[in-house]
Amino acid sequence: MKRIYLVMICLVAGLMLPMVSDAQDAPAKVKKAYEFTVVKEVPHTAVPNQYRSGTCWSFSGIGLLEAEILRKSGRTVDLSEMFIVREAYSEKASKYVRLHGHLNLAAGGGFNDVTFVMDKYGLVPESAYAGLVIGEEKHTHGEMDDVLKAYTDAVLKNGNKKLTPVWHKGFNALLDTYLGDFPAEFVYEGKKYTPQSFSKEMGLSGSDYVQLTAYNHVPLYQPYVQELPDNWLWSLTYNLSLEEMMETIDQAIENGYAVAWGADVSEKGFSWKNGVAIVPAENVNDLAGTEKERWEALTPAERKKTMFAFEEIVPEKKITPEMRQLSYDNFETTDDHGMLIVGTATDQNGNKYYKVKNSWGTEDHIYQGYFYASLAFVQYKTLNIAVHKEAISKQIRKKIGL
Repeated sequence: MKRIYLVMICLVAGLMLPMVSDAQDAPAKVKKAYEFTVVKEVPHTAVPNQYRSGTCWSFSGIGLLEAEILRKSGRTVDLSEMFIVREAYSEKASKYVRLHGHLNLAAGGGFNDVTFVMDKYGLVPESAYAGLVIGEEKHTHGEMDDVLKAYTDAVLKNGNKKLTPVWHKGFNALLDTYLGDFPAEFVYEGKKYTPQSFSKEMGLSGSDYVQLTAYNHVPLYQPYVQELPDNWLWSLTYNLSLEEMMETIDQAIENGYAVAWGADVSEKGFSWKNGVAIVPAENVNDLAGTEKERWEALTPAERKKTMFAFEEIVPEKKITPEMRQLSYDNFETTDDHGMLIVGTATDQNGNKYYKVKNSWGTEDHIYQGYFYASLAFVQYKTLNIAVHKEAISKQIRKKIGL
């Protein structure tokens, strides 16, 4: 039974860095079977690199906020992901202790953590808080994560028979050590700010953003606490039908809104090297409209090998709500990775894809840090999305009471 959480995927991101180079002209050693044509792309900022940190949720959430600033004002701003990580960790530790350790105190998180920190503490530009103070050029958080967990577990052992009033101050001191002191004041473009005043100038409010999903085990159109280990904040997600969730993604992109995307990328159909994510139809009964005779002539082993070779466009499964639910219930769809959907595209056969901005850097990657997820993959492997509420149709907003 597969159980891979967002933090695990994010922490090994540095080991999954691309093995090929350049965006448009792939090296000869890689057979570029898929040729994509972008249909619609929304304005967004550059691809970042979370490296060896389990903070994809912050990178995708900040990516959405940066795209929102760009959409609303035309202003390109590089926001600090690590400021969000720092304050989320601090809040998470308080809740962990209050719950006697019955909470997931780790690097993972969700989009609503970003807006929660923004509303309570503010925002900071990357130039004022990069979170790189331990002698590494890129984010490397393995030791920090272990130390923070060990420290908080030591507090829970309650060796003094009661908690000291300074334990949380000590936790924040560790955050200062690993990520840098809290930036109470900083200068940006010649002007002095606090995190709150800088956030106010960006013109964003957490109440404008909504998290959505599509599952059968909860009522439609109701907000609920999505059952994800990294949802330490117990934030609410609205439940739609699968059709409505996909409609919301499409409408958002069409109208210029980026979409934060939480998904499972641990499947064999996800290939970072090839820059594509698909859900191959391994059952011959799903091969309608293809060269069916050719596929039927292959043995099951040959068919499976061909499906996951990424050397040609293959037929994909037809995704149903029941398939989504079963995969979620069986832990086959897990909360692996946070990304940003920034466009739609088609392959040379006219099949639909979504252009996804990742946070694994751009070096030597076939699409310079982006990949293309098929319609079937997004339908099947989406845990949740987050969008500006105005990106949602009036009909759906009315159904969920917004």
